[in-house]
Amino acid sequence: MAWQRPPRRGCGALQRCLLGAALLLGLRLCAELGRASLRPPASSALPGRALRPPGPHLLPPPGLQRGASWRQVTYVRSGRRAPPGGGGSGTPEPCCAPRGRPRRKGPRWHIDLQPWAGPARSLDEEALRFLRYISTIQIACDHMSTDSLATDSSPSKKPWSVCLDDRFGLAHQIRSKQCRLYSLGLGSDDTHFEVGMANHGCEVHRFDPSVKSAHVLENERLWYHRLSIDWRDPHPAVAAQKPYSNTRKLGTILSEFGHHKIDVLKADLESAEWKVLENLILEDVLQQIGQLIFEIHLHWPGFEVSGSDSSVVRFWYSLLKELELQDFRLFHSYKDLSKPQLFLRKDIFNASSCYTLSWVNTRWK
Repeated sequence: MAWQRPPRRGCGALQRCLLGAALLLGLRLCAELGRASLRPPASSALPGRALRPPGPHLLPPPGLQRGASWRQVTYVRSGRRAPPGGGGSGTPEPCCAPRGRPRRKGPRWHIDLQPWAGPARSLDEEALRFLRYISTIQIACDHMSTDSLATDSSPSKKPWSVCLDDRFGLAHQIRSKQCRLYSLGLGSDDTHFEVGMANHGCEVHRFDPSVKSAHVLENERLWYHRLSIDWRDPHPAVAAQKPYSNTRKLGTILSEFGHHKIDVLKADLESAEWKVLENLILEDVLQQIGQLIFEIHLHWPGFEVSGSDSSVVRFWYSLLKELELQDFRLFHSYKDLSKPQLFLRKDIFNASSCYTLSWVNTRWK
């Protein structure tokens, strides 16, 4: 009888074990891939958790389909340092905004101070540059209304001037009864300019904390509001105690009134004009304004403006240069010789303590 090889025991069982293990491994791998596809992207982290911006070395995954939700954001630090004595926020800004969306400006906490007028950093250098600047017309206005648009012969007490050249749009807005004037004042009885603008079709809002009622409609197009324009909103604790406080920033009032544009902004704020103007610049309110008429006061630094005399004048000059950088051009300058001839409490430079300046926004539409 020939010898026969005994049957292999356990070989089939081993094959079945290996096949089962491979099947389990495949199932687990499929489950992991499914969970990864359902996992939310890193940008949807819980509210309040700080996210580290992806570095510039990150690249989109290969083969990323158009319309996928992956986005690369690169942050770079501005190379410009804040000048000595203030100016500039010094905060990082996003490198590139998504295409097709307007680039949103970050908050500013200080204006950018202009270089000193001279190496000595003296009052003489700063004052001469400043006075020369406010006395030099930057753009010609062929049709300028001094005093007001009123047709009667009564003169205005102050020369509030607007430019009526067609290229700047105010004349068209007046003809179509669509112009809007904001007048910021502190107890002045001179309303000749406001009344004249209202009579010619402008919607006029005069803000004065001395008004007896909260809102008074003087006539069809002339409003009086018991509101004071400030360079800051009331402190939250004060606002909670006085929910109807009569102090607001101009940007806040625009939002509350639902007004997106002001054709003319007139301001006679008795030395608060410097901080109010700074606020308009920092909060980017200027582009909502077509023409500016400001009375400026030079006999002292102004509310909450401090420092040496030369640094104060440098701050004034830097504010006005900010207007120029935002395409405002001076078209009228009036030196009030009826006021004391004082410049920072000094009888120097043959300067008046009060000037009325008018600018036009050359990009106004």
